[in-house]
This record gives sequence, C-alpha cells and structure tokens, in this order.
Amino acid sequence: MVQIPKTPAPASSATRSVPTSADVARVAGVSRATVSYVLNNTSAVRISEPTRRRVHEAAKELGYVPHAAARSLRAGHSRMVLMPAPSFPVGPLYSQFLSDLQLALGRLDYTVVQHGSVGLHGDEAARAWAELRPVAVLVSGLGAKGVTVLKRSGARAVVSLGPESVDGAHGLLMDYEAVGHCAGSHLYDRGRRRIGVVVPEEDGLESFSAPRLEGVRRALGGTDATVTELPLAYEEESATRLAARWRDLGLDAVFAYNDEYAMLLMRAFQDAGVRVPADVAVIGADDLMLGRLLRPRLSTVHIELPSGRDLAELVDRAVRNPGSAPETHKVLGATVVHRESS
Repeated sequence: MVQIPKTPAPASSATRSVPTSADVARVAGVSRATVSYVLNNTSAVRISEPTRRRVHEAAKELGYVPHAAARSLRAGHSRMVLMPAPSFPVGPLYSQFLSDLQLALGRLDYTVVQHGSVGLHGDEAARAWAELRPVAVLVSGLGAKGVTVLKRSGARAVVSLGPESVDGAHGLLMDYEAVGHCAGSHLYDRGRRRIGVVVPEEDGLESFSAPRLEGVRRALGGTDATVTELPLAYEEESATRLAARWRDLGLDAVFAYNDEYAMLLMRAFQDAGVRVPADVAVIGADDLMLGRLLRPRLSTVHIELPSGRDLAELVDRAVRNPGSAPETHKVLGATVVHRESS
C-alpha cells in the first residue's frame, strides 16, 4: 500500500483573516457605504471616478471579493442568470453566441451559470433550477408549469428560446424550419431534383434536425423533386459508408444539416470518387469560416442569431420590471450563401 503523506498547510494561511469591506474602506479612505456603492455598481448614488479607482485598487490589493449571498439578501434577489447546460453537441456558432451573451450580461453585473440536470427534462428540470434561486433563466423546451415553478422561486425573468412561445415567459422565436427551407429552395433552383437531407444520429439534435428536414419538404412540396432522409453519425466511418453507396441512392444533392456534417461528408465523397458539385451538390448551414477554406468552397445557410447585447438588455428589462407583459421576438434569420459546392 502506498501512503500519501499529508502536507501541512502553510502557517501563514492559518492566521490570515478574510478581508472585509471595512478593510477596503480603511485602505481607500472612504466609508463602507461608498465601498458597497462602488463594488455593487449602484447607479442611484453618484461616486467620482477617482474615488471609484481608489476603492477598486484597495479591493484588489487586499484580495477582497463581495459576498454574493449577502448582496442577494440586501437586494432581495440574486444576480445569477441560469442557462441549463445543453444536452446536445454544441457547435462553433452556438458557442460564440453563448460567449457574447455572457460578456454582455457581465457588463450589466449579472453572473451567468450553466447548470446540468442529468436525467431531468422540461418542467421536472425547472424544479432543480429553482433550487439555485436565479434571478433569470434562459431555456428551451420549458412548459408553462416550469415557468410558474421558476417564478414562484423568485425568478424575475424566464426567457424561452424555441419555435413557439410559452405562457408567462418572454419568447425568442427561432424558426428552425426556415434553415431547411432556404437550403431546399436553393438546391431546387440550381436544378437538383433528387435531394438527400442529413439527419444526425447524435442524441439531442432532434429538435433542430426535424424542423430543418420539414423545411426542405415544405420548400419542395408540389414540385417534381424528391426528399430522402440520410441518417449520419458524426464519425468518419459513418460518412465513408454513406459515400460508398451514394451512386446506388441516385441522389444529386444533399443538405448536410450544418457545415460540420457537410465537411465530414465532402471528405468522404472525395475519397469515394464522388465529385462535388458535378455528381452531387452540397450545402451546409451556420456559415463557418472553415467552409470557406474548403475546395470547392462550401455553400451554406447563414444563420443570424440574436446579439448577446440585445438578449442581455431584454433580460435586464425583465428583471427590473418583473410585472411587465412578456415580450416576443422573432430572432432567427436564414439566408443562403452560394459558393462552388452547389
């Protein structure tokens, strides 16, 4: 048996006291109230810029950090904005959206927390989120009961992201079908009639892939074109198998769900001797930089997500006015970017 020796804690850490706002006030030469106003970004009291600098410098020197729980008690609510951790693979477009949103909320003095609820979904998950007492929640797949649970726990704003509005919540309506409609219309306009649509096999993507498939079907309804579902895992082996039987499928175009699946499939086509776009036209979605570096360059559907600043301002308005009527905004725009692959 190997014993791990205990390392004694440094003597200095045992006697070191936790700095308080009184210590900051003493070093900065101001009152504790002034420290509170400055570090909590209170706008109701005017503090000179030199005083603000002294307070921030003193807090940094002492290693003082405001107590979030105490601040929440004084304000009557927390400054935590909860975003449930996604249960699906997050692509570059969504990651950038989250980064922009967190930065914008941080500038408004909110803290963004991503929380996972393994095995819980929808209204059941709302109870787990409510335990954290967030001031606002941004979520998809939540029902009216979940909104009520969150509001009763103290959430001042619940923002739903999805194709439909939810009673009691502010709504950011995202028409995922529009992405597929754009892709299908583009391929038809380019003379393609036997169109495949990639449906990812990864768990959690059904809420995105099903509307995109339906959008293609809606765009081609009543035409002489056919639509074929193509299940595809995000793995080289899966793409290789699909490319190997491509000629047997008799398809002349594919909407590959997004740019990442399109790039995966295009490489498999190249290895199998299937020419793009001579044998098959390919279009993705998300308009990633890597798609422009491919040869041939990848056609795509550019998706316009809400800006982080606009969404942060919506959250802030809702927190400041919790009794206001819910706002609903259509925020997802989709346009085709035509390049050589189609």
